[in-house]
Amino acid sequence: MRQSYLKNAALLTGADIVLRLAGMGLRIWLANALGGEGMGLYQLVLAVYSLFVTLATSGVSVAATRLMAEELSRSRAEARGMLVRLLGAALLLGSAALAAQFGLAVLAAKWWLGDVRATGALRVSAFGMPWMAVSAVLRGFFIARRRVSPNVVSQLAEQTVRIGAIWFALSRGAALDVGGKCTAVLAATALSEAVSCGMMALFYRQEAVSAFGAGPARRPADPAKRLWEILWPVEGGRCLASALHTAENMLVPACLTVYLLAAGGRSAAVAQYGNLKGMALPLLTFPFGLLGSLSVLLMPEITQAHIRGEKKRLSALLDRMLRLTGYFSALAGAVFWVWGGPLADLLYGENGAEAGFYLTVLGPAMPLMYLESMVDGAMKGMGEQKAVFRYSLWDAVLRIAGVMLLLPRFGMRGFLFVILLSSVYTCLANTGRLLRVSGVRPAVWRWLGAPVLAAAVSAGAGMVFREMLAAWSAGELPLRLAALAAGGGGMGLVGAAAAWPLGLGEEVRAILGAEKAGKSARKMKSSGHSGGKRV
Repeated sequence: MRQSYLKNAALLTGADIVLRLAGMGLRIWLANALGGEGMGLYQLVLAVYSLFVTLATSGVSVAATRLMAEELSRSRAEARGMLVRLLGAALLLGSAALAAQFGLAVLAAKWWLGDVRATGALRVSAFGMPWMAVSAVLRGFFIARRRVSPNVVSQLAEQTVRIGAIWFALSRGAALDVGGKCTAVLAATALSEAVSCGMMALFYRQEAVSAFGAGPARRPADPAKRLWEILWPVEGGRCLASALHTAENMLVPACLTVYLLAAGGRSAAVAQYGNLKGMALPLLTFPFGLLGSLSVLLMPEITQAHIRGEKKRLSALLDRMLRLTGYFSALAGAVFWVWGGPLADLLYGENGAEAGFYLTVLGPAMPLMYLESMVDGAMKGMGEQKAVFRYSLWDAVLRIAGVMLLLPRFGMRGFLFVILLSSVYTCLANTGRLLRVSGVRPAVWRWLGAPVLAAAVSAGAGMVFREMLAAWSAGELPLRLAALAAGGGGMGLVGAAAAWPLGLGEEVRAILGAEKAGKSARKMKSSGHSGGKRV
């Protein structure tokens, strides 16, 4: 079981990194193909699109994983019956999301987004909703079966089809306006969702007999009640949070337009919004994918320690999670602070200057952003979903208030302040709650102080490297790539060397020691020398 778990964790982490790399490459290409205004319109469409995606998938995804795990441990015939009902609920929710988004496309484009060019993209993307909902149920089924390979393969195929379809559509539609290009991109997304669903159905067909046997489906106990008890709180909570997030994304260009009335108005506002949301923020969040293995491996262990009341083990796990996250995020923030400008110039060309400024400003806030995300997962593992939702709800309200008050007066500088303030609030609120629930004492030096000190040393070295490589940074593409690789790599080595005596070495030795002990135990067990006692 342990070996299977580690294998699944490694597979998920590797697939997540590949998908993030492919998604980042696609986003960079889109940024250059659509431009700042096009990326802004694309992000606005995604803001509305994500609301209906939440309606179609969030509840059935959670319900499928939980209910299928319960039924598969009881009766295979009833498990088959539960899956049938889950698929029916998915089709109902997916069709409702399709009808709602398609029917409201004109209204949403004109009055919510303030740009009628978004109408076509909203309409065509709606056709992916039923496919996404069915895929969510089938993915939950495979997770309950502890099989991750079908999910990984289907997601890789989905991304491949999406990238290929977008490239084909935009290369053939070079004469399209911004709205037409966004419509082509979202049409490719709907197509990729259909392909992914088809692959999941094929995997299910191969798995059905071994999962359920050859007998007919049988009605499980109280299926509607059990399904509804999961659907309504999950759907309600996530849809409310998504609606507030969508409202914020619609308000940002509108409030920026007020500030930029004399400097381009709506067009300039959408371009600035696209440079931040579509170019800078995806780069800032990209390194978080490398923490996926830490999250996948630690979260179940945290849940188990919490359930069993193992306070010392829980404290050690949380300390390790916060410590390693602090070192990684502080170093990543230092790299963006030093090299954000040259990186954005290299990736986004003429749009790079503004995106690079955002990277430089937000880079130092990465430890707060990453710690908040890891703490969020740990709190959910400890059953603190209500607290997480409450804090995220307050955060959304405060962000909307900040957008409405600050953006008309200060423009994008006001929005950057809102983002920084939001990161401070959510990090402190979630971490404070986690420490209270777990009984872990705060260790600010271990989790933030030492990582920030190591990052500061790395940033100082990075400034020296940047001066030394200035000629390369201003040269041709190969030299610019070499400068970024050498400068970033050098900062990483200096940061690791500075962090090693501050606690990073202790954590690495502990992890390697645990892995070595685990291998020795498995070797003894396989040789028949485990002593006959199971702990």
